[in-house]
Amino acid sequence: MTTHEARQPIEDYALLGDRHTAALVGKNGSVDWLCLPRFDSAASFAALLGDDTHGHWQICPVEDYTVERRYLGHSAVLETVFSTDSGRLRLVDSMPSGDGRSDLVRRLEGLDGTVRVRHEWIVRPDYGAIRPWVHRQRLQREGAPDEEVIVATAGPDKLVLRGPRLPQAADSRHCDEFDVSRGDRLSFSTTWIPSHASFPDPLLHGDREAEAQARDEEWAGRCRTDLPHRELVIRSLLTLRLLTHELTGGIVAAPTTSLPEFLGGERNWDYRYCWLRDAALTLESLVEAGYTAEAELWRGWLLRAVAGDPEDLQIMYTVDGARRLDEHTLDHLPGYAGSRPVRIGNGAAGQRQTDVLGEVMIALAKARDAGLECDDDALALQRALVDDLARHWQEPDHGIWEIRGPKRSFTHSRVMVWAAFDRAVDAAERHGLQGPVEEWRTLRDEVRAEVLERGFDRERNTFTQHYDTSEVDASLLVLPLVGFLDGDDPRVLGTIAAVEEDLMRDGLLLRYRTESGVDGLAGDEHPFLACSFWLVSAYAAAGRHDDARALFDRLTGLTNDVGLLSEEYDPASGCMTGNFPQAFSHLTLVQAAFRLAGSDPQD
Repeated sequence: MTTHEARQPIEDYALLGDRHTAALVGKNGSVDWLCLPRFDSAASFAALLGDDTHGHWQICPVEDYTVERRYLGHSAVLETVFSTDSGRLRLVDSMPSGDGRSDLVRRLEGLDGTVRVRHEWIVRPDYGAIRPWVHRQRLQREGAPDEEVIVATAGPDKLVLRGPRLPQAADSRHCDEFDVSRGDRLSFSTTWIPSHASFPDPLLHGDREAEAQARDEEWAGRCRTDLPHRELVIRSLLTLRLLTHELTGGIVAAPTTSLPEFLGGERNWDYRYCWLRDAALTLESLVEAGYTAEAELWRGWLLRAVAGDPEDLQIMYTVDGARRLDEHTLDHLPGYAGSRPVRIGNGAAGQRQTDVLGEVMIALAKARDAGLECDDDALALQRALVDDLARHWQEPDHGIWEIRGPKRSFTHSRVMVWAAFDRAVDAAERHGLQGPVEEWRTLRDEVRAEVLERGFDRERNTFTQHYDTSEVDASLLVLPLVGFLDGDDPRVLGTIAAVEEDLMRDGLLLRYRTESGVDGLAGDEHPFLACSFWLVSAYAAAGRHDDARALFDRLTGLTNDVGLLSEEYDPASGCMTGNFPQAFSHLTLVQAAFRLAGSDPQD
């Protein structure tokens, strides 16, 4: 399978969501990925990692067409306009929230002329592995006319297709072709419910759609106005919000699994879980933008997820805080562009990543400073976690990048240990956190001295990836951002220069040099977008304002037509790679925008 045989480029997808789960819909009008009923549930439409036979839902013209897309205002409602030689169509997709159900609504409208449309609905639960029992059924409701629906049932899942014209079965697919003329309006919906549940009432999608748009507009309107590329900042914030489960508060790193970091390679991971690090950094971005309610929701998730012995702390959890994320492969799926294996679960859940608590403590500190009332349980949890860190901080770990090679004393990890003790001292001094404050101060100073001694290459004037190497790492750019050193400190400036020299590829940054062998994996990867946004922030902190603005302008120009970013970017092909959309990319975009707005003398 070549890249040309992939469903379509990653950047051709847009995100739909109801804050319980999310769907990816392509420029070809095909919903190729949808996990139901939750982000980390099995996919019922999985063509993204295979082909049509693994499940998709497509509505598009039969003849050749061009496409224009946009989100309606500051919402998650997607409008796609198809233009053909015979006319134009508008397709409006949305996922309104429901009570114990998941709905995807597709409204089709003829704008000009008459266009022949193809409608295909193929449900394949369990990541495309199961062919469900599909049948037509007539529903009777008191006071309403009978309604015919298509029902797909398999195990715990039931999906119901409604619409004015239901496709007929053909070769195990349900497909149809029909004409849509100017002024025609047709609405279709797919609803997931538990297979044992009774059929839901039809969704009044127009009202739900308008309500959702109004809520999103009100939410987005609270964002600051003095930001560079403000519309993209708002779209990033809305994307982070869509990746946050509205009931549990769990924030997933991405709605997808196994989109490859390098096409045809093995660096394919499941990101549909809640990393403490990514969630904490997301929280920082939301808090900085003024959204403290999300901070309180996430803090509740954190308390439930990590409850118990602090030594049992994991780096990631499921959306509801469960701990078992056993990694296995789905051998029936060929993978995106032939990139195998397709992984479900994540073996990194059992890794030791010492930096995580630092990010959590920073996020909680920012939430307190933003006015989130201190909670006794949250303070007690922080005390327990910091006390455990005091006993184990000198142990090597796997680092921020989930290295699957030997544990190391990663410099970034130790800096975040310093940050954890620093924020604990601050919480004790200003917010009543009880604990051995003098011990924390002593440990903070000890960690800092160790990093300056063992994590710094004096000959080259740069910090290093870990204590036993001369290699650099893009994560070193966060040292001034978390307050470890000033942005214009000569050692920070030297580190920026070394990172530029070793990790810059076509003006964008790699995480680290994979050829060093530190990660224990075969193959290569492309520039990691979050690292380049870190460089924007580091430039701003160093006073290199022109460089910061220029790089930020370039990075924002890499978003797709609806403002979304993947994990990585291939400058040679101009294509996105890695899971999509990626919270890490969007949260660092937001942070870079705020850093620019706060430091640039021109603002």
